Amino acid sequence: MTGRLIQTLDCVAEGAAWLARTDPRMAAILTQTGPLPLRRRPDGFAALLDAIVGQQVSTASARAIWARLEAAGQTEETRVAQSSEDDLRALGLSRQKARYARALAAARLDYDGLRQMPDAEVVSTLTAVPGIGRWTAEIYAMFALGRADVFAPGDLALQEAARLALNLSERPSAKALAGLAEVWSPWRAVAARALWAYYRVAKSREGIR
Repeated sequence: MTGRLIQTLDCVAEGAAWLARTDPRMAAILTQTGPLPLRRRPDGFAALLDAIVGQQVSTASARAIWARLEAAGQTEETRVAQSSEDDLRALGLSRQKARYARALAAARLDYDGLRQMPDAEVVSTLTAVPGIGRWTAEIYAMFALGRADVFAPGDLALQEAARLALNLSERPSAKALAGLAEVWSPWRAVAARALWAYYRVAKSREGIR
């Protein structure tokens, strides 16, 4: 059982309305953020490869590398599987990321099957592939698969947003934030969208760095 899926902006609005009714703190957050974005993206090999490319580099750098991979046809599973590490490094990937890209291609994940798996099984399947950590797996589940009740408590922006929005004395750990987020089930992925939106609002205010 996959649970509720977020497929349209109406789904996001439904989740936000539920959160506002359920948690006054979330209602206050949503008052400041306004309507939340859908943030859906296609699933499959390219989505995970893109996540690997973007690890620990700036957005601009990631886009530039991705553009070179696309131009070379190296965003397709079969092509990457047939490429050497040197081929991928010539397009801008580090040695480690080239290794991760080839490991992802070699894994031959059943992307259609992932759509039918429970959330926890999706995360465990993805994190078994070298180069895919829990955060990447959770982000994939949220935005590529549209899972409504997945959260990413290890995300630093979510942790900081929670500290600011919930008036916490310090930034919560991943474990602590996961505990705080339980009250937002079954719409934790919408709560994450709200916190990310709040983070952008809060960081744009004068005096908050």
